[in-house]
Amino acid sequence: MEEFFKDIIPFSTVFMSIAALFFASFSSLFSVVNPFAAMPIYISLMEGHTDEEKIRTARKATTYMFFVLITFLLVGTYILSFFGISLPGIQIAGGLVIVRAGFSMLSPDNGGRKLTKKDQEAAKEKEDVSFSPLALPLLSGPGSIAVVIGFGSDAQGITDYLVNGAAVFMTALVAYGILRVAPAIVKYIGKTGMTVITRMMGFIALAIGVQFVINGISKFFGIG
Repeated sequence: MEEFFKDIIPFSTVFMSIAALFFASFSSLFSVVNPFAAMPIYISLMEGHTDEEKIRTARKATTYMFFVLITFLLVGTYILSFFGISLPGIQIAGGLVIVRAGFSMLSPDNGGRKLTKKDQEAAKEKEDVSFSPLALPLLSGPGSIAVVIGFGSDAQGITDYLVNGAAVFMTALVAYGILRVAPAIVKYIGKTGMTVITRMMGFIALAIGVQFVINGISKFFGIG
């Protein structure tokens, strides 16, 4: 019996560690991706399209988003090495980008991450908006790319890459679900509800960005 518990305890510790890493990765990435902020633009660009076309566009956009983020998760550290950029440098730069996005989502005038009117008009003329502007830059923008590069730089082994990859996949899956039901959500919660959700996500993104900057400065000076 003692031997049995000796085997169980290390396994449970490893499982909890993996679960904690997954939750931390998913929550931080989802807050920066923030598919709620992309909903109004998605609805605007899909106006006049059939339900089938809307579903197909949402599926393609989140698929593109997944592959963009997975690519940077896997090769981000090599890109940093090629350009001679240190991990603290990308953390500070990425943190500043996320902070800016967070402030944007908190701004009552901006109302979240939005395209300019000129960009929206140009997007409406496209036959397929799934890659641009939905996947890039709305869902997988500079902030979320910086987050996954940070994941890859901090990864200690294949397990960390797999867990972070699962977090990216789950983020894309949830984003797809949100875009699928976007018209119903907007209709149900209204403009006020959207503003509240956007500001909540903006505050979380702002905190993540500040933490990124703190981590970058700490590593640069060898603190902690």
